[in-house]
Amino acid sequence: MKSFLEWFKSSAKVKRWIFLIVLGIALACYGFTLILVTEEMSFQELGRVIAVFVVGFILIVLGIIFIQKRNLEIIIEANDQDSVKGKKAKVNIKSLIFNRKVYDEGPKIVIIGGGQGLNTVIEGLRKYTNNITAIVTMSDYGNIPTESRKALDTLPLEDIKGSIIAMSDKEELMRELMQLNFRNERLHGLNFGDIYLTAMNELYGNISEAIQKSTEVLNINGQVLPVTLDEIMICAELTDGTVVQKKDKIPEVVSEKVEVINRIYVSPSNCKPAPGVIEAIQEAEAIIIGPGSLYTNVLPNLLVKRVSKAIKESKAIKMYVSNIMTEFGQTDNYTLADHIKAIQDHVGKGVFDYCLVDTGEVVPEYVRRYNKKGSEIVEANITKVAGLGVKVIQKDISCIKNDKIRHNSAMIASTVIELICNELRFKDQQNGTEFLLLNSILKEDKKNIKKDKKVNEKSKAITKKATKTVADKKPKRKSKFSEKYKERVESIQNTEAKMKKNREIAKEIERLEKNKQDKKTKKKKKPSIDKK
Repeated sequence: MKSFLEWFKSSAKVKRWIFLIVLGIALACYGFTLILVTEEMSFQELGRVIAVFVVGFILIVLGIIFIQKRNLEIIIEANDQDSVKGKKAKVNIKSLIFNRKVYDEGPKIVIIGGGQGLNTVIEGLRKYTNNITAIVTMSDYGNIPTESRKALDTLPLEDIKGSIIAMSDKEELMRELMQLNFRNERLHGLNFGDIYLTAMNELYGNISEAIQKSTEVLNINGQVLPVTLDEIMICAELTDGTVVQKKDKIPEVVSEKVEVINRIYVSPSNCKPAPGVIEAIQEAEAIIIGPGSLYTNVLPNLLVKRVSKAIKESKAIKMYVSNIMTEFGQTDNYTLADHIKAIQDHVGKGVFDYCLVDTGEVVPEYVRRYNKKGSEIVEANITKVAGLGVKVIQKDISCIKNDKIRHNSAMIASTVIELICNELRFKDQQNGTEFLLLNSILKEDKKNIKKDKKVNEKSKAITKKATKTVADKKPKRKSKFSEKYKERVESIQNTEAKMKKNREIAKEIERLEKNKQDKKTKKKKKPSIDKK
């Protein structure tokens, strides 16, 4: 009885629909009663009675529909610990046919990449489903290991820890825990995340299983899988044939040699995918690739044996999330089409059907900060992308977070879920639990996105006014690499111009010498004519 009475609290928002049903019943009964008590009735009176009855019946139907919809929303609010209002709903869900499987049976989504970009996508999608699988590389690309890694002799686990943090309902608390460096003398320099994953690895004897069990122990909504358990090295080959094997050296070498990356490859080339990777891809309803460093976070995953083949054969919705800014020393001057072509050149076409690209306005002041570091906005050349066989979805997916240009996790998630909902509609499954759950959260998120957009627009306007900058959507600034490359090109052009000028001078001298010779020849001929 107590659980039933909770429906009548103001926070439940159910009373209005109960009142609508009662009003509908009253009108329908009134219309039906008039027919019974009236002996004679004109057509006008009959029409009025029928109208009252029909209105009452419609109100009953609408009341039932909306009360069922509200019940579903209550289930979502009570189950969603990261609700849109920032609070967990105060509804006793056990009194309302609560079933935790609503989230567990959500769409299966695989995210492939690494770094902050992958974690951003996870943060947005965890509102909709628990069936998220993050596939990341476990390679330091030749970077110097941390003191904690050296002491524990562990594999590079930074991307693994980052994904675990992003999947947690208590993200900030989990971040503090996983990134905690001990101050105790005996444990000085050691990281809790490294210690924990090392302990789990010793317990299960397999890093892949250790990571999976770790997510269960930490109550993480999803799973994290290393793309391979083999120790791999990412090698970048430049256009002049130089091979770079260290991630932190790539920008430096590229800049010094004024060359670009021709291709990357993993060594050894026959590395096998970790257990569960191929199965996760095959079962996925949606596969998200990126965002992240093109050559060191995205492509290495796709180059592992059988991974790109499994993605191509999958019938899931496949999407590539484009980077907002280029990356110095890796993708200098790359357009959107260049990013996609680089992926297709390495693994062929068919790894994604859609490309999500940012078309929003980034405050020029922040863009200039990136320009100074050698990055610029990725140009969205839609026509060329269409020629590569990819459908472009244009959204305002950029935002400023901690004074950095980042992807909007809510916008990316809503775009992916909207595609899944459209697919369910196409399959005539719009009455299923999965569709109702996703569609309900999606509608609420869209309202919040609109509110946030208005706030961001005001913030942008204030920033522009304060910095006295002109609102230019994509200010064209040259990166450090571009400037250096430009000087080299100008030098070559100047040399060619000088050589051309020298050739012209040489031709002019030759012509003058020829004219001089001709004059001498004529002078010699004249005396012989006079003698005759």
